[in-house]
Amino acid sequence: MNFSAIFLIQIIITLLFCILASIYDIRNNFVPSKLCYVLALFGLLSNLILSLITSNVKFILASFISMIITYAITYLLWKLKMWGGGDVRLFTAIATVIPSGLNIDFLNIFPQLSIYPFSFSVVVNSILVSFPFLVIFVGHLIIKNEIFKNHPFYLITLLNVENLRRIIHSTLNRTIPIKDLNEGDIVNDFYFEDKYIIELINDVDGNLEVFESKKGEGKYYFKSISAGGITEKDMYLIKIMSAQGFIGKYISIKISYPFTPAIFAGLLIAIFYGDIMILFTKNLVLVV
Repeated sequence: MNFSAIFLIQIIITLLFCILASIYDIRNNFVPSKLCYVLALFGLLSNLILSLITSNVKFILASFISMIITYAITYLLWKLKMWGGGDVRLFTAIATVIPSGLNIDFLNIFPQLSIYPFSFSVVVNSILVSFPFLVIFVGHLIIKNEIFKNHPFYLITLLNVENLRRIIHSTLNRTIPIKDLNEGDIVNDFYFEDKYIIELINDVDGNLEVFESKKGEGKYYFKSISAGGITEKDMYLIKIMSAQGFIGKYISIKISYPFTPAIFAGLLIAIFYGDIMILFTKNLVLVV
């Protein structure tokens, strides 16, 4: 039996969900958890149907194993602050729908397969293609914020490392009213003196962590501890502390880079061409 049509449906659904996730990430700076959960559920159900039709457990088993392994690896990279929790969930959902290499006969899609699971090819591709996305993103912010217009000296000394660092820092950080703080925002170092704030933050057990200050701006400071930004509970806690006068009315946050479009691009490349690293290695060997 030819299952290319079912595989094609899985691909189309996954791409559509990735497009929706990218739109959410660009507009709202986060990927809805429900979006990823629905995609993962579709992956389990569609592969279960394939197993029932063929009386072969390999489809649902591969889906489940791919989901667990991908979640474990991407969660570890999340802990290393490489990306947000929404990206972890999206990678896991993709792995659940498409656990192995693809062969779509009537579309002549035979991508270069790697020695590791398909989802890892998506991860590798996403990381590699994220660099041009990042350059475009930072360039857009620099133009939008009119940094060179306000500081023309930066344009003349663009190749100066220190000035380049200042441009990037001023572009990727901004101060906002705490009332405008949102879930997923990445909070920069916020200095304070009151020890009671430490208890409040520890009670929430969210994505904020308190550190002892060594710069003299305050005895302590708190900040986001991962690229996933603050949780909803963190957000409400900061707003309550501000409203009650424990902290001020403004807070500094990082402008996070929306990584989901890179995931979408990495998925497209993995489907139609394969693993970029494997392709590069193969071509390098042929050249040498």
